[in-house]
Amino acid sequence: MEKIKKQTKTEQISQTGSKILLETLLANGVDVCWGYPGGAILPLYDEVFHSRIEHILVRHEQGAAFAAEGYARATGKLGVAISTSGPGATNLLTGIADAKMDSIPVLFITGQVATKDIGTDAFQEADTYGMSIPITKYNSLVKNVDDVARITKEAITVAMAGRQGPALIDLPKNIQAAASKVLYHDDDLRIPDLHYKKAGLHGDVKKLIQALGNAHRPLFYVGGGVISSETSDMLRTLAEKTMTPVASTLMGLGAFPGEHDLSLGMLGMHGTAYANKAVMECDLIIALGARFDDRVALNVDEFASQAIRAQVDIDNAEIGKRVNVDIHIAGDLKDVLEILIQETEVIKNRPWAEYVQKLKTENPLKFNLVKDQIKPQYFIHRLNERTSGNAVIVTDVGQHQMWASQYYAVNKPRNWLTSGGLGSMGFGLPAAIGAKYGRPDDDVILITGDGSIQMNIQELATAKMYNIPVKILLFHNGFLGMVRQWQELFYGKRFSHSTLQNFNPDFCKVANAYGIVSKKISLPEEIEGGIDFLLDTNDICLLEVMIPEAEKVFPMIAAGHRYEDMIEFQTKSEPGELFTVIPHKQRTNPAVVKGAK
Repeated sequence: MEKIKKQTKTEQISQTGSKILLETLLANGVDVCWGYPGGAILPLYDEVFHSRIEHILVRHEQGAAFAAEGYARATGKLGVAISTSGPGATNLLTGIADAKMDSIPVLFITGQVATKDIGTDAFQEADTYGMSIPITKYNSLVKNVDDVARITKEAITVAMAGRQGPALIDLPKNIQAAASKVLYHDDDLRIPDLHYKKAGLHGDVKKLIQALGNAHRPLFYVGGGVISSETSDMLRTLAEKTMTPVASTLMGLGAFPGEHDLSLGMLGMHGTAYANKAVMECDLIIALGARFDDRVALNVDEFASQAIRAQVDIDNAEIGKRVNVDIHIAGDLKDVLEILIQETEVIKNRPWAEYVQKLKTENPLKFNLVKDQIKPQYFIHRLNERTSGNAVIVTDVGQHQMWASQYYAVNKPRNWLTSGGLGSMGFGLPAAIGAKYGRPDDDVILITGDGSIQMNIQELATAKMYNIPVKILLFHNGFLGMVRQWQELFYGKRFSHSTLQNFNPDFCKVANAYGIVSKKISLPEEIEGGIDFLLDTNDICLLEVMIPEAEKVFPMIAAGHRYEDMIEFQTKSEPGELFTVIPHKQRTNPAVVKGAK
């Protein structure tokens, strides 16, 4: 991509609202946006035609939202998505809510009918401002062209500062085309660093230092806040200095190296058994950039109730929101970790750390290998080994998401992209496209299912049009797998409207219709060739992997239940050879236990 030419102080910027908005984006480092044009946004698109900003045309506005999210998640930069008014804006809402739930910085720009027509039920009018209030950090309906620069700078600042999240600018058509009386220069549009100044720390840091020093069985419970605050290296330093094991939320995977001896992988509903057992036995649990969500603290009264509970979060509103904590600090995680690293003592031998290794060895991930079936767990395990845990993994939502979180040991921050809080099916493909655009030199592998991919399958055209070589791993079981699993376990095997069997398309032919190379495998002996196909194909490619319809995700803790109620593994309907894996860290070789039933 061509480098953006820096403007000089003396260059005056054209005065239309559209030009001012785009030049404000450029002045603040934005060089790409994702969108879909329509009537109420045409003046802005006319300016995009002349702009130095790269615009990627998606095939659905939801695709624009998720692509901008994927770009932001993978790079740490601001994502930008653009749509027209009415249905264009409403199609963005799921992506906006997704960014809000996962604290992802994305600026959404929506067209709106002319100011004189607002409130008249004009063609393609919708109250975008009103609808987006609860799912944005900042939103504004612009009513004066002289406010465009200020509002755009405010939106960028709020999206990127503190606990990050989405901002929205609703831009009426006449404001886009109107001429401003104010003359702007590049420096006028650039946001000074002082606007991102961090807030101070509130809480008892000394008490946390003392608790960590006195604990015999401490545990770090880390979330996406570690990644967005860019403190992964500091976390590793502190964990190694104090010999403290680390368990991660779904959003926090990659914050701590997955193959590290102190890594426990994910905790919670589908967390590893050894992570969940460590939670039940620790005497201090410190939440770092994590919010005690209902997939981790399933039963708020019982969660780690035997331990001292501490929480560090940049958002004071999250402190004690679901779980009462004994020690709380509101503030920037970087500041807190810096103090902890300086003030805690080096611990060279902690029996607890050795005990956690024993938990891993005695409670590995388990599944049954069947002679003529490809097990998705094994496939992801082999993908992890073949890529050394260093690919950028993007997932959709469902069983495949959980298998990937369990069996792929992510080693780097921003190498795991998934829809966590909202759980949006259809996230994966456009998010992977956004990630690959932002990280062109890294392998970006989408792990998706036959249900999820069909929600935004049209974005195959976007990837092909712009030659964005995403690698797509599609698990095909003919069901909405996670729904089926719950129906089997808790609803008497009444599979109400969860089957896709016999109604799915030929996914390889769909890919070929878009000009995308594809391959389909269904037998275990084809796994290595399938991975070769994924990793060796330089263009966008799709690998369809047929898996058993009844395959389940274990371990599992049912919603609202205690960690003691964890179901580690069920074998009743799946006789075969028991296969065990310890991805975090694999201290022993995977073992096949002959004859397990």
